[in-house]
Amino acid sequence: MAARAAEEKLTGLQKAAVLLIALGPEKSASIFKHLKEEEIESLTLEIANTRSITPQVKESVVSEFYQVCLAQQYIAEGGINYAKELLEQSFGAEKAMDVIGKLTASLQVKPFEFVRKTDATQLLNFIQDEHPQTIALILSYLSAAQSALIISALPPDKQSDVAKRIAIMDRTSPDVIKEVEKVLESKLSSLVNQDYTIIGGVDAIVDILNTVDRGTEKHIMETLEIEEPELADEIRKKMFVFEDILLLDDRAIQRVLRDVDNSDLAIALKGSNEEVQNAIFNNLSKRLAVMIKEDMEFMGPVRMKDVEEAQQKIVNIIRKLEDSAEIVISRGGGDEIIV
Repeated sequence: MAARAAEEKLTGLQKAAVLLIALGPEKSASIFKHLKEEEIESLTLEIANTRSITPQVKESVVSEFYQVCLAQQYIAEGGINYAKELLEQSFGAEKAMDVIGKLTASLQVKPFEFVRKTDATQLLNFIQDEHPQTIALILSYLSAAQSALIISALPPDKQSDVAKRIAIMDRTSPDVIKEVEKVLESKLSSLVNQDYTIIGGVDAIVDILNTVDRGTEKHIMETLEIEEPELADEIRKKMFVFEDILLLDDRAIQRVLRDVDNSDLAIALKGSNEEVQNAIFNNLSKRLAVMIKEDMEFMGPVRMKDVEEAQQKIVNIIRKLEDSAEIVISRGGGDEIIV
């Protein structure tokens, strides 16, 4: 009880700091990669100011984090009632309600929740003749896999229009969303399901484009490059990140490395995870791998900006080689490989 009382007095920021301390530097560094710069600064300062933590408080914070993660997983699988039922079985009714209560603010029921488990082909039949803005709004609330299937089946001229509208979508009037939701729900009254998802934006269309077949992706990007060049550039920058080099087979990695400057490679690998480093080193000669490792060791700390610039140079090489069909990126979602 004392540990729980102490833990409940902590702010959200303090709990996050305690959690990162408990997880250790390696896992914390991985989490930092997904945070905004201001969030990293706040957490770093809080961690630095955290002098001592009792084992009981540490255990309590980690336990709460585990319970919240479990609840989010259950909610994603079957909704709040499903999550509540499973949490009650694991932690008791009181604790289940406590965890669900903490998540209420961040897990509001999203529009079009009933569509998420609808078959994409059936959904396409209902929305393909709608205005592109209406289709974009609906697809923004679906999973990337669902949206990819639907956008691939649209006429080519409508594909790029819908993609552009998803990418530039920011806010939509609640009244408009409710009206579209009401009409669609009446059409799909026999296919009602519940789930949760996210709104559109560049990240949403990137997920979709990474899932559609290469032909659809190329058509959409070529059209956007003409109509919205800045938006197309922003999307393209997110479509392949350095860590995605793991999607390449050994022969493709070897081809990429032929065009990469060794100093850029050393800096890029300095800020990458062990899996990426191993994938690179396994495709270098033993002599060159040793040399790169020595360069990484002797260069000391490097600025994150320099790491990102070096990684971007390599990503640009990969894109160029893919465009010239010298390598193939295995994205899934319909790419065909002919042996």
